[in-house]
Amino acid sequence: MYKVLLVDDERIILEGISSMVDWASYGTELAGTARNGIEAMKRISEAPPDIVISDIRMPGMDGLELVERVHADYPEIRFILLSGFGEFDYASRAMQFGVKHYLLKPTNEEKIGSTLAEVTGELDQERQKETFVESMKEELEKVKPHVKEQFLKEFVTNKTYGTRDWEEYRKLFGLGPDYRVRLLLFQLEGSFEYEHLFAIKNIAYDLLDHPLLSTTIGDHVLILLEDGEGDGEGKLHERIYEIRDIFQSYYKKDPTIALSEPDRLTNARSLYKETLQCLTYRFYLEEGSLITRKDTAPLPAEPAREFVFDEERLPMAVKSGHREEAEAALTALLDGLKEAQLDIAVTKSYVIQQFVSIIRHCEPDQMGEYYRRISHLVEMTTLQAVGAFLEKTVEELTEKFYENQVRKHSAVIRRAIEVIHEHLGNQELSLNWVAHEMLYMNADYLGKLFKKETGEKFSNYVMKARIRQATEWMAEEKDLKIFELAERLGFGDNPQYFSQVFKKYTGSTPSEYLKSTDISAF
Repeated sequence: MYKVLLVDDERIILEGISSMVDWASYGTELAGTARNGIEAMKRISEAPPDIVISDIRMPGMDGLELVERVHADYPEIRFILLSGFGEFDYASRAMQFGVKHYLLKPTNEEKIGSTLAEVTGELDQERQKETFVESMKEELEKVKPHVKEQFLKEFVTNKTYGTRDWEEYRKLFGLGPDYRVRLLLFQLEGSFEYEHLFAIKNIAYDLLDHPLLSTTIGDHVLILLEDGEGDGEGKLHERIYEIRDIFQSYYKKDPTIALSEPDRLTNARSLYKETLQCLTYRFYLEEGSLITRKDTAPLPAEPAREFVFDEERLPMAVKSGHREEAEAALTALLDGLKEAQLDIAVTKSYVIQQFVSIIRHCEPDQMGEYYRRISHLVEMTTLQAVGAFLEKTVEELTEKFYENQVRKHSAVIRRAIEVIHEHLGNQELSLNWVAHEMLYMNADYLGKLFKKETGEKFSNYVMKARIRQATEWMAEEKDLKIFELAERLGFGDNPQYFSQVFKKYTGSTPSEYLKSTDISAF
């Protein structure tokens, strides 16, 4: 129901109109009456009505003054003016305040009702319009976050957006014309769901003071910050790391972050390219790093530089089963690549080259499995991930080759021992003779391998084997001559030297040993 205030200085007219009109039938109710403009103004200030029916000629404050005063403070209130025939021209001045309805005195219920119907119809239309506008505003507020996201995404990626577009959206979003801003770009490492992007954006909005706009672009979260966020470079970095740490604690995933330099908001497209370029350097940094332009080396003007390193060091260490050397060679390779910071494709080519050199000595079935892993290696986005991949491969293959070498070495030493016992009487029996003539291998290598697996030098083992054989023959043949023993065991015609060696290992001369009753222990 619309509320009506009736104003007239004549009591008869007030009472007559009040009683003759069926207010409810026109969707109205009579909220009160006033005898002049001053009294009406007081009532309006206390409880503003929707419609005022007022006489023009009144003492104190006439109807025209009342219209002017009310229009200044309550422009939404509608007026119906009552005037005599000679006052119409005078009353027409009220039209400048939006008054469109006039009734000539004397009037009746039908005329008043008809005019009320027109006014209430106008008010209904106005309210419908206001309701529609408010509804549209509410809907706009609901979709505005999505509009903001889409605009930021388009503005930093679409070259067709220009200054004029920015001005329109700037006004829509209530942004200042000369903002200096920075862009913050988050890249989540490993596999993730959309909810993770949503989560890191919410965490950022909670911790940052002046986020202006944000959006997701592919696998990235982009946030537009007002320059001065955190009141200082160090403070801003602290807040960014806090965002990262909170996200890590909840989701156990590492976000790598790129932060642009400050610039005018209209240059946001260039700032976005800057953050993307920063993220390319995440290949050489640890996951979860904050990367700024200061952290990135300038791109080389010439083609990719040659990376000089020992190509055989790592494959040879792996093939030989030398774990410590393999780990040192891998560390040297990765450190060198990180320091050189070549084009990422070039870096991966060096890594793949080393990977192939490592696996080419595998068994055919193993080699096929490792070759299939190259595609996974190519897709890796950080040197840290590449390093972990190579480290696992090097560890696996070094262990396999070590086990193979152990089995191979054991067979070699078993054969060397067999040769020793088969040729105890050969005066030529020596490390060089066995290595070159019997096993066809390097004597130094055989000597080291023999010592490693038996725990003693080759020559010492030969002497002990000859003396042990001597004691066995002496136990079997009591009348065996010393010079015969020396000749049988490779000492030739030098029985004196045989006796010296025998005493060194048994503690007695051959003659004393033969006389001893205990000839069992050596």
